[in-house]
Amino acid sequence: RTWLPKLLGDKPKDYTVRIWIPGCSTGEEVYSVAMVLRECLVQCRRDCQVQIFGTDIDERAIETARTGAYPSNIVADVSPQRLKRFFTKQGDVYRIRKDIREMVIFASQNLIKDPPFTKLDLLCCRNLLIYLDPELQKKLFPLFHYTLKPGGLLFLGSSESAGGFQDYFAVLDKKWKICQRKETVATAVVDFPPPGLTRTSNEKEAATEARKVRPGVLPELVTRLLLDEYSPACVVINEKAEIHYIHGRTGKYLEPAVGQANLNIVDMAREGLKFELSAAIRKARRQEKDVSYRDLQVRSNGGHQRVNLTVKPLREPENLRGMLLVVFEDMGPLRSAETGKTPIRLPALQRQRVNELEQELKYTREHLQTTVEELETSNEELKSTNEELQSTNEELQSTNEELETSKEEMHSLNEELTTVNAELQSKLEQLTHARDDMKNLLDSTRIATIFLDNNLCVKRFTSEANRVINLIPSDLGRPISHIVSNLKHEALVEEVEQVINTLVPRETKVQSKDERWYLMRIMPYRTVENVIEGAVITFVDIQLLQEQIRSAEQFRKLSAAAAPLFQFIEGAMETTREPLLVLDATLRVIMASRRFYQTFQADSAGIEGRFIYELSAGAWNIPRLRELLEEIIPRNSHFEDFELEHDFPGMGRKRMLLNARRIVYEKDAVSMVLLAIEDVTGSA
Repeated sequence: RTWLPKLLGDKPKDYTVRIWIPGCSTGEEVYSVAMVLRECLVQCRRDCQVQIFGTDIDERAIETARTGAYPSNIVADVSPQRLKRFFTKQGDVYRIRKDIREMVIFASQNLIKDPPFTKLDLLCCRNLLIYLDPELQKKLFPLFHYTLKPGGLLFLGSSESAGGFQDYFAVLDKKWKICQRKETVATAVVDFPPPGLTRTSNEKEAATEARKVRPGVLPELVTRLLLDEYSPACVVINEKAEIHYIHGRTGKYLEPAVGQANLNIVDMAREGLKFELSAAIRKARRQEKDVSYRDLQVRSNGGHQRVNLTVKPLREPENLRGMLLVVFEDMGPLRSAETGKTPIRLPALQRQRVNELEQELKYTREHLQTTVEELETSNEELKSTNEELQSTNEELQSTNEELETSKEEMHSLNEELTTVNAELQSKLEQLTHARDDMKNLLDSTRIATIFLDNNLCVKRFTSEANRVINLIPSDLGRPISHIVSNLKHEALVEEVEQVINTLVPRETKVQSKDERWYLMRIMPYRTVENVIEGAVITFVDIQLLQEQIRSAEQFRKLSAAAAPLFQFIEGAMETTREPLLVLDATLRVIMASRRFYQTFQADSAGIEGRFIYELSAGAWNIPRLRELLEEIIPRNSHFEDFELEHDFPGMGRKRMLLNARRIVYEKDAVSMVLLAIEDVTGSA
């Protein structure tokens, strides 16, 4: 999607895109590249010719690739759109369509020995190099550089790297291992094995024909002959002073170095030339201009030879940029006078001084030679160390690439975790809101509630539960049987276990040690999935209800016992003009006079049996009045002229004076309160 459009972007209409895929096996990768390239050409609206070479050492695999037929299980790896567009179904196989097959050429080839395809735009060598040792890889990368056009792309496998060949390739995409051919160095000389010694008759005829001199090439042959005979010997070296090309006879100036074979020109230089050659190479590379040394004396075959040395930086042609040309200009042998064979007569003192200087020069040269040898030894050691460091660097680079892959995977995983974390954060906020809502709901009910798990351990409780069972926040997780209860009820644990086992709710009236009554309900705790995970216990305060039941019972008994008294009081109340009320010990209305109903516009159904502080919309609910009324029966007290001013429904604002005293029937068997009400509104 990224690099193929760039590769095809500036190509003319009649251009042929050349692609080589070595080690292609049975051709799946070759056809895949052809399909992708076809799609890219359609997308970019290009009409280039395409030539894809697929090679492999296995001839049977090549034959399979040429057939272009693959089993039906490829549907698991190829999309339905591409199956329909690039394949034809024939029985149990899928066959590559003709337009794709015509783009591809398959051939048997030994990548190491056989000549490669050249002038390539793209070379796909994926998952092949990992099976080759480092020495073969070192040979193949210069080969790949040689085969690609300027700007051509090299596509490697995910486990492969061009890390040790930065001089040849620049990495464009680390993730997909796409590299581009560099032009900053000269193309390496690629050696291929010579052809077999046995030639066919056709080959011999071709060779004979080739030896015939055609008129058009005669000037070229003459020029080459003149260059070989009369031009000075020269050598082309790279930035490491390694020889890449030799022209002419250089045996007078260069000889193989002792020890392991190498092509370093300084190591191969003869005596008398080594130091000047090394200095000239350094100066020419640093100053980027020609450097010359004249009349150098070079020891050669027991004699001395004069030579002019010139080192030139190469700028053209483009593929030689960065290299150096070393030229040896032969000036002939030294004359006898120059070699010192004609003795010069000197005085004895001067001769002695000359001998001393010659001896000192000899020692200096020996010391210099020793220093040079030590430097060379150090250089070899450093070179060995450098190779080890380079190997370590490649390993580190491979490790770094693996770490980058792991980093990308971790980054992807981190994005997924961030998404999951955001979802969990949202769920947590919802859970927090639900918990807050539940807490407020439970607190607003003012009902003592305890949640237990299947092991009867406390999971949650409301603040009201502290009055029933002595619970504190640290009791969460403790068994309910370990916590002291304020109830006069010993079978709580057994009843909870029974509810969990039978799933039948239970409801019981229980009394606390401070004589308060509660309605205890035990219900199974059901989850949303209808799973039983414990029990819920609620305690509803029914103390007021119990008192009302007791008061009603007492009222019923009082009514039955004091029936004659009620008849007497009712007759007396009918003769008075003041509103009268008769209350029991709990201040519940037993009866009211007709005048009371008339004055306060009420009927007996809304008065009798109700507490006095509930009448007239709470007009009588005055703490001091209630206190005085509650003290009448226990203390046999009374009060007079208690003033009450209030807005009564249907009457407006009224000022009342209240008088109350105790009524006793049959020697304290029945005690009641008689309350008289006088309307003094408008009185001074």
